[in-house]
Amino acid sequence: MSAIDQATLTQNPEKTAQVALSVFFNIMAAWGVRTKDQIVLLGKPAESTFYNWKKGKASNLSVDTLERISYVMGIYKALGILFPTREQADAWPKKPNKAFNNESALAFMLKGSMTHLSDLRRYLDAQRG
Repeated sequence: MSAIDQATLTQNPEKTAQVALSVFFNIMAAWGVRTKDQIVLLGKPAESTFYNWKKGKASNLSVDTLERISYVMGIYKALGILFPTREQADAWPKKPNKAFNNESALAFMLKGSMTHLSDLRRYLDAQRG
């Protein structure tokens, strides 16, 4: 993270957490991602923590969680650029893809590693040209 990003986070970590989680949960709803899979994408927080986050109760998030959410947001944005309709973009994560050994992009992301999220983001950025 850049110094500017870090300064923003430290100035109001509660607001940053709430906004980031709100965007994340909206994307998950658009993609139809199951709760247990959302937990994996967020880095496997405790279930009680996850449900508090879902209710909007978050005082701060770890850098790891913020980075994961950032990748998901970037993936969402890239799909919106690549596809002519939001409906097509939101359906893509669940469709089999040759680039991921005929797994869906969601299955690839759910392997749980930050690397999988970054690899998918890089893949989509390359598709955009």
